[in-house]
Amino acid sequence: MVVPVPVREAMVHDIVSVSPGTPMSEAIEQLRSHGIGSVVVEDDGAVVGILTDSDLVDLLASGADVAEHSVADCMTAPVRTVDDDTSIVEVAAELRDAGIDQLPVLERDRLVGLVSVTELSAYLPQCVLHRVEPHPDADRDDWHYEYQDEGPEGLTVGDRARFSKVVDDDDVAAFARISGDENPVHLDAAFAEQTRFGRRIVHGMLAASLFSAALACLPGLVIYLSQDLRFLAPVDIGWLLYLGYSLARDAGDIADWLRRVLG
Repeated sequence: MVVPVPVREAMVHDIVSVSPGTPMSEAIEQLRSHGIGSVVVEDDGAVVGILTDSDLVDLLASGADVAEHSVADCMTAPVRTVDDDTSIVEVAAELRDAGIDQLPVLERDRLVGLVSVTELSAYLPQCVLHRVEPHPDADRDDWHYEYQDEGPEGLTVGDRARFSKVVDDDDVAAFARISGDENPVHLDAAFAEQTRFGRRIVHGMLAASLFSAALACLPGLVIYLSQDLRFLAPVDIGWLLYLGYSLARDAGDIADWLRRVLG
């Protein structure tokens, strides 16, 4: 289930604004003291421009005396804006197409926030801002994400999301510890050799849980509601697991996709 996320849920609410007549020296101090990359320029409550650190670099590179200029001389204007109910996917497309990295957000023509690629990175696939810290010894070089957009922009039938990684001994041990499933067929080589498998195998639910990573490749906020699973064969420790989703309308679409994949 993919829920459209409006930009008001991702934007920064604490905005610094200045007027067009603000001296550049004062605007620079605002950027420095707040540790931000831009200030929004307002005139009588209307957004008329934006002053970014790039504008400041351009000013300094020109050799101009900062003390002789106001914000109006240096700001980017006219400025692009977005409404607060615009989806983050549309906002990302706007940033990409315009070649910019931030946009003021308006609610009924009133400035209510600012959104940048930093905020969007927490929501858009494969670009996560808040990531769980890996184990110090973890090596993620074998992790591979892919999102293949087969139709128009946005989520459409035929789109594919794929994720692959090697499930190693550390993964199995960590899953046993977290889940409490300490079945010796996963952990004890001597015991596992006496079973029908003849060796230790990966927890079935560990393998199945990696579908979440494939789902995370989809655009927008993805909520994993349900899935039907059948375990047809064991997964060996050290195998490269390759998992994916193809978006379909109905069972017929799924059957067609399986025929293409399986030949």
